[in-house]
Amino acid sequence: MLKRIQLERYAEVLFWGLTTARKAPFKKKDIVLIQYEPPALQLAEVLYAGVLERGWHPVQRMGLTFGMERDFFLKASEDQLVFIPPGEKELYRRIHGRIFLRAPESLTHLKDVDPKRIGQVLISRKPLRTLLDRREEKGEYSWTLCSFPTEAPAKQAGLTLEEYTHQIVKACYLDKNDPVSEWKRIYREVGGIKKWLNRLKVKYFRIETANMDLKLTPGEHRRWKGVSGHNIPSFEIFLSPDWRGTEGTYYANQPTFRTGNYVEDLRLTFEKGTVTRISAEIGEDFARKQLAMDPGASRVGEFSLTDKRFSRIDRFMADTLFDENFGGKHGNCHIALGASYSDTFAGDPAQLTKGQKARLGFNDSALHWDLVNTERKTVTAYLKNGKSLVIYEDGLFRC
Repeated sequence: MLKRIQLERYAEVLFWGLTTARKAPFKKKDIVLIQYEPPALQLAEVLYAGVLERGWHPVQRMGLTFGMERDFFLKASEDQLVFIPPGEKELYRRIHGRIFLRAPESLTHLKDVDPKRIGQVLISRKPLRTLLDRREEKGEYSWTLCSFPTEAPAKQAGLTLEEYTHQIVKACYLDKNDPVSEWKRIYREVGGIKKWLNRLKVKYFRIETANMDLKLTPGEHRRWKGVSGHNIPSFEIFLSPDWRGTEGTYYANQPTFRTGNYVEDLRLTFEKGTVTRISAEIGEDFARKQLAMDPGASRVGEFSLTDKRFSRIDRFMADTLFDENFGGKHGNCHIALGASYSDTFAGDPAQLTKGQKARLGFNDSALHWDLVNTERKTVTAYLKNGKSLVIYEDGLFRC
């Protein structure tokens, strides 16, 4: 459904994201991996040509069809589930950039798969993710990703493919003659908000909605991040809190699709940083198994807020990439259960050891599951000097 000019604009925005996300500039002969799901072939072709034009070395990898993926999880032996192909680690050690194009042909094809098997695969591939995280911290690698419109999420979102495509075009500013300039503007303006937030000396945050009352402790040596180029689109401003200070109730009023499973109206109660109660209208058993994946899966790894002035997303998209950046009437917040982001450390994350991360309360897990709330909300910062300040209300940062 994307026109040629829109594909070209999308590619330029992705290249902006990839180069913006990397600490060190790209050089000639750098290696860039293009990973894509089959329906996104047209966009992959435009990106492939763009990589060549920039003097980089392209490597392309098409992902599994949804039928292959289903067969893998249903038929693979224990050894096959955790098998890492020869050369995979070598590739990840050498690539300098990665662009991933999501284009799902189904959102529910894994609903009959035991979530424990999916968890086994995630855990087996965690060392590869850690390898890339460490290389990114050193400025040797960056990544970005986007979604290509397909029938599956459009149907789940209650939209026609044409309506769904329009939402993607609007969200990524592909309806503008120069979308990269729009992204640069957003990058500057969000940068001002991050500077304001990072100057605050916060003891803890309280997030309140009609169905939620949650306390989050930012922790020591933290900084807010966001609009880094990693996700297209991305308007969120986030940090990885000290998981040990999470108390109260979180409610995800946005449904979520994860590894072929659907979860609706998920409610979590935290005590001393860990989920102690779980309920959901749909998908509760799946959620319980996800949170039992490893010790960190029931702890918070990320807290995020989106300002509705930047996000043009105003429909549920059945795609976390868009739903976690929802603008609409009241903006959104989300938490992620599981893995934290070490780049929210207010120092050089490359110098952080595993022990230091643990002492600072950075969570570690094979899981990273974003859960979105779009209700009208107030977020109050309780400062270390005893004062309090509303930092976010009704979808807007109050700086």
